[in-house]
Amino acid sequence: MAANSSNGEHQSPSKPPPLPSPLRFSKFFQSNMRILVTGGAGFIGSHLVDKLMENEKNEVIVVDNYFTGSKDNLRKWIGHPRFELIRHDVTEPLLVEVDQIYHLACPASPIFYKYNPVKTIKTNVIGTLNMLGLAKRVGARILLTSTSEVYGDPLIHPQPETYWGNVNPIGVRSCYDEGKRVAETLMFDYHRQHGIEIRIARIFNTYGLRMNIDDGRVVSNFIAQALRGEPLTVQKPGTQTRSFCYVSDMVDGLIRLMEGENTGPINIGNPGEFTMLELAETVKELINPKVEINMVENTPDDPRQRKPDITKAKELLGWEPKVKLRDGLPLMEEDFRLRLGVSKEK
Repeated sequence: MAANSSNGEHQSPSKPPPLPSPLRFSKFFQSNMRILVTGGAGFIGSHLVDKLMENEKNEVIVVDNYFTGSKDNLRKWIGHPRFELIRHDVTEPLLVEVDQIYHLACPASPIFYKYNPVKTIKTNVIGTLNMLGLAKRVGARILLTSTSEVYGDPLIHPQPETYWGNVNPIGVRSCYDEGKRVAETLMFDYHRQHGIEIRIARIFNTYGLRMNIDDGRVVSNFIAQALRGEPLTVQKPGTQTRSFCYVSDMVDGLIRLMEGENTGPINIGNPGEFTMLELAETVKELINPKVEINMVENTPDDPRQRKPDITKAKELLGWEPKVKLRDGLPLMEEDFRLRLGVSKEK
């Protein structure tokens, strides 16, 4: 049984977890590990699928409603005998037989979750309930990708997992922030009441190949603007900070958490901290020195600081990020150039 950590306090669930398929203990036939990835056609989800499919003992089922994801992200696996793709919305029940569930389904960009906030909170709450119900029925271990947004506009810096956060419950971002907080609550309640094996990852800003070019997140915004020759729009005052983790590091952390013996929550992110102005200057230097940097009005409830304390990830998972921002940005630039049809100046 996994070591349970509820903000650092260890507790034992009231019931043991249900048993998985009998084939798991067969003497003569070792079945493949059947893994469900919700939101698997999205940015992080598709990279996770790539990594899981590298193991020939894994069968991967992806469910996605394509609200923000794209089938194109999974085109290399379509038709593969160990891969299955289902168009499905997690707010509706799903009946499949699986051993592990990576629950990533949810819009993660402000542009998308503000566009349909009711849909966003339903995905976080009803979607998580449905996945926990599935995990209970089939005895699967389930990992929730929560978010650094549960810390809100933090009063503690950097943010450890023991911090309860400073969140506006009625703001324009609350559908995402509070939705993920409720999802974490549901995970632990199912763990304590029904013995479900859970894992919770609080993921911080992530960037890399396959990001939506116009998804409103700062790294993709700056790179797209630089490639188009447009001014880089930095929200005032420009001193607010973020930490950026490359997607390959993020996927490695998620898999280590799933395969380990700790429930979490565990922060997974890069502790390297940059102001928005520093990020804009770096993108300008690396991609297009000719562009200007313009200051624009800030959005409501924008956190002033964001930096993970990854002590737990290091100690419990043996994980820390490897890719530095200056190494990851050129990889994204190349990807965006191909998709935008912008050639590199000689």
